[in-house]
Parts: sequence; C-alpha cells; structure tokens
Amino acid sequence: MRSGVSKDGVRYAVKQSGRAVAYCSLSIGCGTRDEAGYPGGTAHFVEHTLFRGTAHKSAAVISGYLDKLGGELNAYTTKEEIVLHATVLKEDLGKAAKLLFELTTEATFPESEIETERGVVLDEIISYKDNPAEDVYDRFEGLLFAGTPLEGPILGTTSSVKKITSAMLRSFVAEKFIPERMVFTAVADIEESKLEKYVLQLISGIKSLSPAKNKADAPGREVIPEQTKETQVDLTQKPFNKVIDKRHHEANAVIGCRAPSLYQMPDRLVCAMLANILGGPASNSLLNKELREKRGWVYGIECSYTQYADSGILAITFGCDRPNLDECMAAIGKILRRLQEVPFTDRQLKAYRKQLLGQLAIGSESGEAQCLSMGKSMLAWGSIMSPEETRKAIEAITPAQLQEMARKLFAQGRISSLVLK
Repeated sequence: MRSGVSKDGVRYAVKQSGRAVAYCSLSIGCGTRDEAGYPGGTAHFVEHTLFRGTAHKSAAVISGYLDKLGGELNAYTTKEEIVLHATVLKEDLGKAAKLLFELTTEATFPESEIETERGVVLDEIISYKDNPAEDVYDRFEGLLFAGTPLEGPILGTTSSVKKITSAMLRSFVAEKFIPERMVFTAVADIEESKLEKYVLQLISGIKSLSPAKNKADAPGREVIPEQTKETQVDLTQKPFNKVIDKRHHEANAVIGCRAPSLYQMPDRLVCAMLANILGGPASNSLLNKELREKRGWVYGIECSYTQYADSGILAITFGCDRPNLDECMAAIGKILRRLQEVPFTDRQLKAYRKQLLGQLAIGSESGEAQCLSMGKSMLAWGSIMSPEETRKAIEAITPAQLQEMARKLFAQGRISSLVLK
C-alpha cells in the first residue's frame, strides 16, 4: 500500500489487488455535524444532488456514464463524511476517478433537478419513519446527543429539507469541499508505484479544486485530536428512559450510552471488541445466544459501536413482540451486569480474539470494503493501520480491560433506553 498527500492537499492511498475489478472512492470530511448555518439534512441533500448535473455532464449522462461500462456509481452520507465510490473494470479506473472529482468540484445544482431530488429525499424520510427499527435508532441517537452537533438526523426532517435551496448547496460545497478535507483511495490490479503516479497526475490536473482558506480547518491526524480535546462530548450525560406508544403489535428498542471517540486509544478497540462479544454478527454473541437462540424472544438483536471525532455510541437494538419486552430488558440487564462482575477467562478471550480477527480478515477480502475503509482511516488519521498492527492491538486487549470498559459503560445511571411499541 502507498499513501501520501498531493501538492494540492488531497490525501490518497492506493493498494494493488489481484482482481479484474477496480474500486475507487472520494471521501470528504464533512457531514451532518457540519450543518451549522444550514437546514438539517443539507449534507445528505448535497450527496444526492451532486449527481444531478455538472458543468460538463447532464444528470442523464452521469446516470449512465459508468453503467455502459458495466460499472457502478454510488454514494452515502454519515454524521462526519460524504463518500462517493465506484466499481469498474481496471482499465476504466481513470474514467471512474475523473467522474468522482468532477461530481465533487463541478456540480451545478440546477433548480429543476433540485426539485426532482427533493421529492426523492422526502420519500426517503417517510419510508425511514415507516421502518420502526431504523426510526427508533435515529430517535435514540438524537436524544443521546441532544444539544451537540451530532444530534440531527442524517436525512434531516420534512420541514428542513423543504428549506434547502440550490444556493445553499453551492455554498455548502464551496465551504466544505476543499482539498484538505478530501481523500482519494483506489484498489486495483495495477502496480502500486504506477497507480500512485497516476493518481497524483490525476489530482494535479483538476483545476477546479478550491484551496482551503485555513488549512487547520481540515481534519487530519495532526489536527483533529488537538481540536477535539476541548470538545469531547461528555460521557456522563444524564440518562433517559422513554417509551413511545405507536400502537404496534411489536416493540422496537434501543439500550445504550455514549462511548469512546475515534481518537481514544486503546479504549476504542476495547469497546469495539466488547460490542462484538455482546452482539456482533456471529450467532454465538452473548445477546443473540440468550435472547434469540435460547429464548426465542426477539426477531433480531445486535450491539453496534459507532465512533465519532469527539464521542461515540454503543447501542443494543432489538425487536420483539410486546409481551416479551420486559423479559428482554431484564435478560439484557443481567448480561450487562455479568460483564461488569465476572471477567472473561484467558481461554474465552482467546476465542473471542480469533473470532474478531477472522471477521476482519474476511471483511477485508471485499475490494469495495477495503477501499472505503482506507478512505475512512486516511480521513481520520492520515494513515492506515496494517493488518499486523491491527492484530497486535487486538491481541493486546486483556480480560481486565474488557471488564473495566463494561463497568465504565454500563455503570448504574449511565444507560439510556428508548422503546417504540
């Protein structure tokens, strides 16, 4: 793997693969939390409308540009980033890469196309609200981070999206889409020195890149930790326990708390392992084994850990029949108390380490997942942990660290809950 920073300030990382398919992504370090002064949902709306026309291509041309090559073009928005990514045959990597930069530097946001896309986003908000499992998590996160930049939903609200104008979209992009906030990554069957040289030539040829007015505004390994020292979200936030009666036959619930941030090492890795043990994708996770496999009480249950620059969220989400809700809550509480009181044995932890390392290794076999992960790491840190470094860090986690993390996260008076039923 090779990585660095172009003379224009764009960070990049490239990796050779043995696949005929190539992957590339362009990540911009701005998201929902950067919408101060704009209606909620502006970042997500920008992501949608980047595809609605550039100075050189119409929406129709953009839509079919990679399709006719058998490729794919997609994008997503989070609380802290907007990511465009493409999958093509390796000989078409240049076309895909140029398109990503064109979309992010030359989008025109025509009024007629804006109105069309507004309808799409409003429908997306409605469909999201119609999915209780997604709705309850969004509501929970909003309550957990109330009063902070992480409070707002990524999609925005019906009323806020209706306020967004073409001028606002152009202003947001001009302000946030600066080279120092951009990371380009590529995974392709091309020798890395050649791929790096091509990427640098490509970036240097993009005349529409707008330099930052203040380079310290852009996130990076040396900047973000210093910026967030004074803005870490308080982990001791007063908990809440809310029940909203939606007159459903089922209950959808979230139990969780604020957790370590992206820059809190080694706490974030300890928390990630704890979440995986509790409710990761494996059927032997503690919550799944007890509530679904043994009791048959839940439709599904998982524990997720999301890391932000100044905080994080650990959340247990599940859906069940309404009569089973109290039993589920009691069973989850019992498991959380056991994690605080009884440390894992060395044998147990060895098995959990192997499971997590196996999941990470298998996940990294996906070229697309690898490309996106590289972008996220470069955006946050300016570097990428090697598989060896990751293994070493995970193998260093001890039973005492996991127990201490459980005690910190699940201490009495720290856990919040939200139930839609």
